[in-house]
Amino acid sequence: MLAIEHQLDAFELRDTVTHNQGSYSAIIADTITRYENGESVLYYTWTPYWVSGVLVPGEDVVWREVPFSSLPGERSDVDTALPEGTNYGFQANNQRIIANRDFAEANPAAATLFEIMELSANDISAQNLLMRDGEDSEADIERHADAWIAAHQDRWNAWLDEARAAAQ
Repeated sequence: MLAIEHQLDAFELRDTVTHNQGSYSAIIADTITRYENGESVLYYTWTPYWVSGVLVPGEDVVWREVPFSSLPGERSDVDTALPEGTNYGFQANNQRIIANRDFAEANPAAATLFEIMELSANDISAQNLLMRDGEDSEADIERHADAWIAAHQDRWNAWLDEARAAAQ
């Protein structure tokens, strides 16, 4: 909230943007309803998260860039630009698989698989949406994984081939 308030001033948006604050789930429900009614929306979210399974980046919505980095307080000197120059105004976080060193050394195929696997934030968000909508049992999640593998079989097989080769 502090970053958003700061950026509304830094990017001179106060005359064109109404900042609604409150419970994220209530506000995002209103945002989705407004979008579905054809109204303009500007919202904050993170990925992966179920919201991006409803408002899919690149299909339904676009990520907005900022002209320069501007964060409040102690983070005022943080550069939020990504290595290729895109700047969304917030620091990017990366999600990675981690494993115990002893396990990884004893299981080079698994360690390699963990290193090379990459899932898109959109795919993870779509699965998060299924869980949010009640498909959250262990059997549901296994079915989601199996469906993803079936839809990406060539990529999955290539990952497995590379992982198996590392175990040789």
